Amino acid sequence: MRIQYFEDTDTLLLVFKESPVNETRDLDENTLVEFDADGNLVSMTVEHARERADVANFSFQHIPALKTVA
Repeated sequence: MRIQYFEDTDTLLLVFKESPVNETRDLDENTLVEFDADGNLVSMTVEHARERADVANFSFQHIPALKTVA
């Protein structure tokens, strides 16, 4: 997974999977979602990202699975 923010165009790109795009759908005039040939989510593009998402406070956490005790 890869997340890119393009400050000059205020565009947020979330790439979920490196796969060829088969279909692009408009969720609204500022949001595109792309799918591969199997219908799996490939990427999402969000225009006007500063207004629509909290880009300045982006954080990422990887939470490991809890180990169960038998």
